[in-house]
Amino acid sequence: MSFRKILPALLLVAAFAAQAADDVDVARLSQRLSAVEADPQLNTFASYERLQARQAIDALAQAGRRERAPALYLAERRVQIAEISARSQSAQREVDRLDRERSELLIEASRRDAEVARAESERLRLQAQMQAEEAERLRLQSEADAVAMADVETALKGVAGAQTARLNAAREREAALARQEAELMTGGKLPPSKRDGRGEVFTLAKNSFASGKTALSDSAGSTVATLAAYVQATQAGSVKVEAQAADAKLAQRRAEAVRDALVAGGVASSRIQVSGRSGKGDRVEAVVGSK
Repeated sequence: MSFRKILPALLLVAAFAAQAADDVDVARLSQRLSAVEADPQLNTFASYERLQARQAIDALAQAGRRERAPALYLAERRVQIAEISARSQSAQREVDRLDRERSELLIEASRRDAEVARAESERLRLQAQMQAEEAERLRLQSEADAVAMADVETALKGVAGAQTARLNAAREREAALARQEAELMTGGKLPPSKRDGRGEVFTLAKNSFASGKTALSDSAGSTVATLAAYVQATQAGSVKVEAQAADAKLAQRRAEAVRDALVAGGVASSRIQVSGRSGKGDRVEAVVGSK
């Protein structure tokens, strides 16, 4: 048989071999992509990247000999990108889930600490009451002796002072835990506060209201929502909102806006008093546990 007669057969065999190699690459890349799509932990992610990879594999299957090398390179990269994107997005979802669980655990721990602090505060209150009653009994017994009375009074003042200090410390710890719980629950920050004869006084930032306006700013709304969570965590008896502005009506409406935001945050409206007065300088205060 002459070479001219066997040449077409050789060319046909070479074409089949090339086609077989093409099919191997297509099958290999399709298998990798299918593995991602069959994995329940990955198949909900990287939808767009998987679509691009599938299209690149289809293009490779249809590519001619000249276009095959760039088509194979593109298909390889597209499949690799789909795999990496799916794993990355799956890992990010797991990170988000763990972050949520961590926040929930922190909130729960804060609530338990607050309950322990409240119980300790109540125990100290009862103990202080019992000691006060005992002190009164001793005082009545020692009225006949002025010198003994002076000695007893001195001793009682020392005991009462130490007990009051412990009670105040317990209350401060309870308030700190309530502050932490409120800020964790809302993701916001409480405004600065101080204590005076009225109770715990929170002062809203000066930019809580735009000039001449009665609507809370976004940042102030978040602050008041955190304050509402704090009021509920401390089980405060009452809240008094006091506003001051150049115009008394404007001050009153601003106080009412803060009250409405507290009610929206879960505080009963019956526990909230509002007042607005005219004065120099704008100021809004919320007095928690006011008498």
